[in-house]
Amino acid sequence: MKRNLLPVMALALCLAFTCEKPTATAAAPQNPIDLTYAAENAVNSVVYIKVTVNSRTQTIPYSDPFEDFFGDFFGRGGGGQQQRKIQTPKRTGAGSGVILTADGYIVTNNHVVQDADELTVKLNDNREYKARIIGLDKTTDLALIKIEAEGLQPIKVANSDDLKLGEWVLAIGNPFSLTSTVTAGIVSAKARSLGATPGSIESFIQTDAAINPGNSGGALVNARGELVGINAMLYSQTGSYAGYGFAIPTSIMNKVVDDLKKYGTVQRALLGISGSDVSAYIDAQRDKGNEVDLGTVNGIYVAEVTPDGAAAAAGLKAGDVITAIDGKTIEKFGQLQELLVNHRPGDKITVTYLRDRKQHTAQLTLRNIQGTTTAVRNLDSESMGAALRPLTDKEKVQLSLPYGLVVSAIRDGKMKEAGLTKGLVIMKVNDREMRTIEDFEEAVKAANLSPDRVLWIRAKTQSGINKSFAVELSDEEK
Repeated sequence: MKRNLLPVMALALCLAFTCEKPTATAAAPQNPIDLTYAAENAVNSVVYIKVTVNSRTQTIPYSDPFEDFFGDFFGRGGGGQQQRKIQTPKRTGAGSGVILTADGYIVTNNHVVQDADELTVKLNDNREYKARIIGLDKTTDLALIKIEAEGLQPIKVANSDDLKLGEWVLAIGNPFSLTSTVTAGIVSAKARSLGATPGSIESFIQTDAAINPGNSGGALVNARGELVGINAMLYSQTGSYAGYGFAIPTSIMNKVVDDLKKYGTVQRALLGISGSDVSAYIDAQRDKGNEVDLGTVNGIYVAEVTPDGAAAAAGLKAGDVITAIDGKTIEKFGQLQELLVNHRPGDKITVTYLRDRKQHTAQLTLRNIQGTTTAVRNLDSESMGAALRPLTDKEKVQLSLPYGLVVSAIRDGKMKEAGLTKGLVIMKVNDREMRTIEDFEEAVKAANLSPDRVLWIRAKTQSGINKSFAVELSDEEK
């Protein structure tokens, strides 16, 4: 389980370390901190997650070079582009997770479980349970899963904002399937943004602890054995540990987990701007030969303001520099993302900003991606009142269709309100071909989190008549 980041970013576990506070005056070196207490108190709260991805039939395009070469000569027409079906092999993978509650809620990384057809959780005492996914959030790379168990040992969660640079931390996980592995290091940096995935929320705890594939989703704990982060990735040019690891702070995790339990999806509060660190903006301008004076070298430079966003409604403009939110100083973009992820649409905040080197404040109400302040609930085919299944090979021949999803049953709900009926074959949703149930669920999720919140469905009747439908995904609760 890897992904690119700068040269190479392999997804894995990260750790940070908490140490004793430095004294104001020079003091004699003390004995090394004892991390055995932290290890003993946290190791039984970290689990091994086995991921199974079943074999699938896929239709892929391929080019036949002989058809290209001999096609015209033998009069077969041009072009060697064809399609064929392949059977993907059954695959297994592994990662880590952290027990949050005694009744079986476990947090892990989104990239660990997002493609899973089957999840098996193994506790530190070797007990095994089947797990189900409660919710996924690709933006923060967090996921919440559940096993049916009682009397588990949940980890104690600490506030990651209290971490200090140089503090000792332990990373606990299952690198290379080596269960219950503990490594140690220090906190190298906080609020680190890496640009690993476009559109992602990044405010990582950086550590120098040894992290390798399989640690993803494991625990980063302080010297008291309290959770301060979820290990997410490592920086490497080889795919194995090379000195830097990164963890998602609990300040982000707590809000995401709470939203996934309550709504099934994360309630994202948006400020309605795009921008960068002031230092990065100044450097970019200097590279162009421009000298700029913004009145500060720290903060967030506002490059663009969304017309219907919260910032625009409060009067912010491109060229402003955000320096604080609710009185808390903002120096880096990662800090702004970490602060906003702890809010929901409808929350009110105070923004301090500079314009023409003069300080101003503005009160604004955060909005969701649709530009409203309402909560968004997770939607799928079942909650919309329809049961779907892919066409069988026999039906494809009979109906002369290459793919499609049959409406096998329908009840009161959004699909029925839009006019869909039993027996219809859904061909496309928002221009996406409907070959599997997953295609439909992903199209619904994308539309539900888009400004329009509409499903444009193209379908056919069993007799071959084309039909079109618009399914409105209206807001469900304030």
